[in-house]
Amino acid sequence: MSYLSNLKPAKGAVKKRKRVARGPGSGHGKTATRGSNGQMSRSGANHRAWFEGGQMPIQRRVPKFGFTPPFKIYYQAVNLYDIQKLVDAGVLSENTVTTESLLLAGVISTANRPYKILGTGDLTAAVTVNAHQFSKSATEKIEAAGGKVVTI
Repeated sequence: MSYLSNLKPAKGAVKKRKRVARGPGSGHGKTATRGSNGQMSRSGANHRAWFEGGQMPIQRRVPKFGFTPPFKIYYQAVNLYDIQKLVDAGVLSENTVTTESLLLAGVISTANRPYKILGTGDLTAAVTVNAHQFSKSATEKIEAAGGKVVTI
């Protein structure tokens, strides 16, 4: 019968704490698991996380090349077949492609980045397309279908 007075944890559940620097009988005496010599065996030893002991550090060993322009504009790509799908689904109001219509249809992911209309695919409907940029082939295909190109 178990009472509060004789409860014990399960066998193997409690492990004895490792007590270092408590003599040779502990198995962790003498150097107290710090090794023999060097900076880290001393008390108060400390160095930066990326310090490599005087070896040439990795951030200086690795070659640096290239350039990332800080003000590069990343356009979202919209193909003509995407616009044709919207026309077929009847999503466009007044046959006009706008930022809002593309965003609602999920063709572009955000309204904060500009988008460019690319000429992949065919367009059969006469549509007014508003965009930040157009490829040459996209402009030709839109105008050939009787549509209009409007640069935002």
